[in-house]
Amino acid sequence: MANVSVYNMEGKEVGTIELSDAVFGVEVNEHLVHMAVVSQLANKRQGTQKAKTRSEVSGGGRKPWRQKGTGHARQGSTRAPQWTGGGVVFAPTPREYTIKLNKKERRLALKSVLTAKVQENKFIVLDELKFDEIKTKNFQAVLNNLNVNKAMVVINDNDKNVVMSAKNIPNVITAQTNTINVYDILKYNTMIVTKAAVETIQEVYA
Repeated sequence: MANVSVYNMEGKEVGTIELSDAVFGVEVNEHLVHMAVVSQLANKRQGTQKAKTRSEVSGGGRKPWRQKGTGHARQGSTRAPQWTGGGVVFAPTPREYTIKLNKKERRLALKSVLTAKVQENKFIVLDELKFDEIKTKNFQAVLNNLNVNKAMVVINDNDKNVVMSAKNIPNVITAQTNTINVYDILKYNTMIVTKAAVETIQEVYA
């Protein structure tokens, strides 16, 4: 089991915590991580894009001029793709982009990125993260104390003061233990996790 230092909001080390190998010590499966990211991005797509083909555009029922003898190229309809106002060639139509991953695959992908963060020393554990008021300056001070500028901050419950204090800081996102995902963990350089959140993650994913 890996031992990770626990820091307070002033950035001082106040102890250590033992991480479970079942969650933070698995073999990193890069293929599953890739599939999880592709799946997550694909599932965000609405799939509502639509354009009309030549069969759907109104008008153009009559041949614009006779086949031969005019000096023009032969034309069958003014709604053909080469005409202004004509249909689109191979027009996009509404479709479903969803890519499904098995539950075990999703869990292993998440464990893989958590393990990678620990191995890269980009996993910071805080003893607690609490503010008496909503103030961006207070949250920024914590980040400065930890020497972090692009981070995903994971808390155990929806603490309004913490969430709202972080909202206006660029390159910082807050998440609860039940909303963490592979894409966000990879997107942000550092994970800052409260001690209570670490325990919850280990209980849920072990």
